[in-house]
Amino acid sequence: MLRQGIQRSRILAANTTKKSLPSSSSSTSSSSLPSLLRTMSASSSTPTSSPFKPWPHPMVESHGDYRAEAYLEDHIGGKLYEKQHSLPKLPIPSISDTIAKFLPTALPLAKSEEEKQSLVKASEEFEGQAVELQMRLVERKEGEMKDSSWLQLWWNTLGYLQVRDPVVVNVSYFFHFSDDGTLPQTPTSDKSLGVLRAASLLYSTAQFRQLVASGNLPHEAIGRKEPKTPLCSAAYKYMFNACRVPRKDEDSYRIYDPSLNSHVIVACGGKFYSFDFVEKGSGEPVPLEVMEDRLKMCVEMSKGGDDESSSLPMLGYLTSDDRDICAAAREELLRVGGSKMQQALEVLESGAVLICLDENESPVSKKQTSEILWTGNSTSGHNRWFDKSIQLICTNNGKAGMNGEHSMMDGMPVVGFCDYITKKSYADVASQSNGRDANSGGYESAYENVKDIFGDCTAELTAPESNVVTYVSQTKSNYDDLISAHELEVQSFCGYGSNAIKKMGYSPDAYVQMAMQLATYRLWGEQGGTYEATQVRPFLQGRTETTRTVSPASAKFIETMGLRPKRDETDALKRTEKVECLREAVSSHAKYIGAAAKAMGVDRHFLGLALSVKDGESAPPLFSHPLYARSKTWRVSTSHLTHPRFDSWGYGEVTPDGVGLAYSIHPSNCMFCITALRKHDWPDRLSHLLEEALLEMQTLNDLDKAPTSKL
Repeated sequence: MLRQGIQRSRILAANTTKKSLPSSSSSTSSSSLPSLLRTMSASSSTPTSSPFKPWPHPMVESHGDYRAEAYLEDHIGGKLYEKQHSLPKLPIPSISDTIAKFLPTALPLAKSEEEKQSLVKASEEFEGQAVELQMRLVERKEGEMKDSSWLQLWWNTLGYLQVRDPVVVNVSYFFHFSDDGTLPQTPTSDKSLGVLRAASLLYSTAQFRQLVASGNLPHEAIGRKEPKTPLCSAAYKYMFNACRVPRKDEDSYRIYDPSLNSHVIVACGGKFYSFDFVEKGSGEPVPLEVMEDRLKMCVEMSKGGDDESSSLPMLGYLTSDDRDICAAAREELLRVGGSKMQQALEVLESGAVLICLDENESPVSKKQTSEILWTGNSTSGHNRWFDKSIQLICTNNGKAGMNGEHSMMDGMPVVGFCDYITKKSYADVASQSNGRDANSGGYESAYENVKDIFGDCTAELTAPESNVVTYVSQTKSNYDDLISAHELEVQSFCGYGSNAIKKMGYSPDAYVQMAMQLATYRLWGEQGGTYEATQVRPFLQGRTETTRTVSPASAKFIETMGLRPKRDETDALKRTEKVECLREAVSSHAKYIGAAAKAMGVDRHFLGLALSVKDGESAPPLFSHPLYARSKTWRVSTSHLTHPRFDSWGYGEVTPDGVGLAYSIHPSNCMFCITALRKHDWPDRLSHLLEEALLEMQTLNDLDKAPTSKL
């Protein structure tokens, strides 16, 4: 599962006093906007044939409280939201259960026996010290948050909207889609493979968006037996026609009525365009040929050098910096651009998704493609608007993927979206669109329909009294520094995959987690706090819980294996010891995952207790214990996502002395995407150590089951 909910030390680490929090009565603003004044927008009166129910307001601005937008679920209705009112509420574990789970995950990281004993003592005292905090947390759950999750408002605001770090690297994640083999072997004379790939992805996006916006998409459910367990659908409201908005101190999130917005946003050459990609009213995609022509027009317009817009600053950089800087830059845009800029930003924010046509990029390897999808790298960062909920990215040679903004929507619903749009190839879409005559359908020409969003604002933005160019220069410099400070490595391990792991008798996920424990142990010479994201969407407005990988069993396994391979697998006694340690470690991890999936981990509970400390009160000493802090400093931030049409996926590290470690476990191979600060020189070395660990673990199990020769 995706890493969902990224740790920020100043938010999720323990504090001695409570931080200032938003009022629990925070709600969305649903006041009507000025007319969007889009020449491409649909009429405010929706035809009766439309599958969409017009919203009560054209735009809703969220401040991180899912409750404030929940009325839209009832308004939209349908299969997608039919289980929302019957979902259970996020539980609160008992203090004793949390301490019992916590201690085994922290003690292996102790630097001394004295530190171990002091943590045990602090934990024993905590049970009495936290009684009042637990009562407050229960009162919150049963009182003001009784119709919601007791955690969601804190999590959405403190974990995301109030965090001032750039969303690039620190928040956003990416998926790298597998190549589409049905694209032409060589591009046509006038359209790149990227344009063709983008058109087919947009066509399928329109169909999935129609299902979501109408409520006709079946709700997700998990489980092998019927009845399956339904999952919360709250996140889907923030998927399309949505955008994060930078504000000083705390951002907001705008979602727009899809019945009023039939357009998509296209970034090309650092400029931003819009065009209609669905039929107004029905929400059906326009014919593929029309889609291709409009994308081609965006490419041509981006290359034009005669019009005034050619001198427009690269505004995309303004979404890549510290959030307060982004907020100040946005205010400057509005100050100098006036109503024209307000309307332009509304067009961009309300677009269904953003398609980034990186016509300057032709990556070949997974590493090259992943770098472009993750951040834009040093060559395409200007061609992004990192605040958009979904950015689909296509390169000149047909590589494609997605970059997601994480604030209000975790990754698993987006996986469903990407599964849908990658299931149909370019040839499939062309066949489905065949017969829809682009010429006789009354469609506007690309010249008429494609609009340069900021083109009319050039004079104001570049005027002497404008500071926009200065902001762009500053944010570009900061972006370049951020990107150059990081590195990424993709390990395609082809030795074996889930099929072989299952035959060995292990859970594939827990087995690979132990390989990562061994590899990072050998990288650093010590075990590091490790996070695996586990979704808790069976609960209303639930997001994630942490599965902690460190345990006495995992510590014993890596120590038995050693800092370097011992090459003693042929010794039956030593081999048996290692295999037994591995089995115990895998079993321990699988047990913790089971608890976390039921929202019975420790980290969200500790967070809630820490945030229940009132102003001026002292927090229990456990929260300031160095071993407690070390145990929740995620030096290894992991997340598992396996999809047959994803070549790689990833995100950034969550602590400066750690690594981001996304992974996939396919039937016959594994993929790891490793990120870290470049100064450490860790990704390449960790890639080697992962391969070494997996091969060593395979040898152990193969020899353990091999028949003994009688010769």
